[in-house]
Amino acid sequence: MRYYLSNLLMFLLLMIPTHSLEAKTEFLKFTGGPTGGTFQLFSNSMASYLSKSLDKTKVSNQGSNGSTENLRKLNGGRAHFGVVHSGDLFLGRQGKLTGDPKTYKNVYALSVLYRSAAQLAVLESSKIKKLSDLVGKKVGIGGPGSGAAASAERFFNQVGLWEKIDHQFLGYSKAAAAMKDGHLDAMWVVSGYPTRAIIELAASKKVRLIDIEPEAREKGFFKSFPFYQAVTIPSDTYEGVKQDLQAFADSTIWVASKKASSDQVYNALKTMYSPEALKQLRSVIPSAKYMAKDTGIVGIKVPFHPGAVKFWEEKGLTIPKELR
Repeated sequence: MRYYLSNLLMFLLLMIPTHSLEAKTEFLKFTGGPTGGTFQLFSNSMASYLSKSLDKTKVSNQGSNGSTENLRKLNGGRAHFGVVHSGDLFLGRQGKLTGDPKTYKNVYALSVLYRSAAQLAVLESSKIKKLSDLVGKKVGIGGPGSGAAASAERFFNQVGLWEKIDHQFLGYSKAAAAMKDGHLDAMWVVSGYPTRAIIELAASKKVRLIDIEPEAREKGFFKSFPFYQAVTIPSDTYEGVKQDLQAFADSTIWVASKKASSDQVYNALKTMYSPEALKQLRSVIPSAKYMAKDTGIVGIKVPFHPGAVKFWEEKGLTIPKELR
């Protein structure tokens, strides 16, 4: 009997696939943004680097319409990592997103990636010189569910123009193509600068950018939405644009779903904040130069993932008790 049982056990072990005896590969999802935007550059680059660097881990990049769509996907556990504007993250936790009273509390902060500047671009030949000239004009504001579209609605409502413009829900690349073909009068971009969609537009058509910060300040935009800050985009950021642009910016946050484990988050942060990873990111994404220990948690007003708390405290930083 003992001989029989021994042989049976050996037979059963041989029937188990070899790969099941090894550590299983983890498959993680990283949700980014529309083609031509900085969100997608970050998510694609980071997913690729994490897949290459982490043992038995594959991270797939997912396109999306942007910030608010990412917030919803992450909250629902349909992705592990993502990129979200700080304003959408802050308002979403409080149930104060425009037209959406749901609270999104299953999404946690990991770090600040860069600052996203609001940019309003028109063709050089356009008669649009100031914000009030947009009345009755077609303005591409970003895809539905995008952070760009959400910020456009906040801003244009605040300055009294939302109901007076023909807002078109177009992603950046589609908006740039529509501008080239004369089907759109202006395009609204909220991204790191320079952003690829405007670079590509400026390569074939002369462009101008409209100052938006002065009117934002005058109409109380910064008081209503304190997570935005004034920013100056230097001249020559885009080909042919020879003057500084007065705009406003929102921080872009690397976030994780509650679905992501502490180990997954900690290992991802440790990998992406290594000197080698930062060097790689900065070589392909100009705005990645903002990523550093000194800026990693600055301005974040929502709770951190436990894996992020461990990582940053090992770096000597203190996460406030209320954000743990």
